[in-house]
Amino acid sequence: MSTVSTPIAATNPALDKDRMVDWLGIAPFMIFAVLFLIAPTLYLVVGAFFTPDGALTFRNIADLFTPGILSAYWISIRVSVASALGGALIGFFLAWAVVLGGLPTWVRSGLLTFSGVASNFAGVPLAFAFLATLGRTGLVTVLLRDIFGFNLYGTGFNLLSFLGLTITYMYFQIPLMVLILTPALDGMKKEWREAAEVLGASNRQYWTMVALPILWPSLLGTALLLFANAFGAIATAFALTGSSLNIVPILLYAQIRGDVLHNANLGYAIALGMIVITGVSNILYLMLRMRAERWQK
Repeated sequence: MSTVSTPIAATNPALDKDRMVDWLGIAPFMIFAVLFLIAPTLYLVVGAFFTPDGALTFRNIADLFTPGILSAYWISIRVSVASALGGALIGFFLAWAVVLGGLPTWVRSGLLTFSGVASNFAGVPLAFAFLATLGRTGLVTVLLRDIFGFNLYGTGFNLLSFLGLTITYMYFQIPLMVLILTPALDGMKKEWREAAEVLGASNRQYWTMVALPILWPSLLGTALLLFANAFGAIATAFALTGSSLNIVPILLYAQIRGDVLHNANLGYAIALGMIVITGVSNILYLMLRMRAERWQK
């Protein structure tokens, strides 16, 4: 007569204790995310479908298609696209120069350190820095006028405009592109170039047929991340242009906190539109990032 032994599940107190410590380690982040990200987002989404009196309505969503709000969205999209493309292009060449260009190691270290600081330099300090540099009486403006006889504002340039805001945004878009793209360029294997050269490929053919197709998901994904980064920025734009440039974050601020355009629920609907746009951009970025990581394994 044969007997079959059945394994008895036994708990390991040490393993359970380690697991509990792991959960306690991420608990502060989870609490922070729920309180300051998930809960406010749900509050905005729900508030977009109610009136100030608490009645269910779709009027706030319909009002998003009025000319004034559509114009604000269009300006924000244009500024975000322009700064994202400019930041992606310049940031790519900077990252390529320090990773694959054969520059000294200290140049790479210095650029990455500066990029880590500059990518987080925004808001009122950044707006003041550009006003002191490229404003009507800014340092660069005065030097160009007094030394080279070039009147920058005589050409039609205005820092408090679409072009000025785009240039200001690129100050933190370019370093962010460098930080995100550098690991992707580091992942380019030397064997790929050597194989291309053995097969008789020129440097141009290597980049157009091998390197860029591999880097394309990273490039496009990072550009989408830069778009989302610029689309939600408000402090820099508000400090720089005030209400002269009607972008979506400033219009949202005016609807929720303003004295004239005070309609909090319409502001929630505007915020919902921003969440949808930035959410789509971030989802596409994550998809492209996963594809790029599969290529580089």
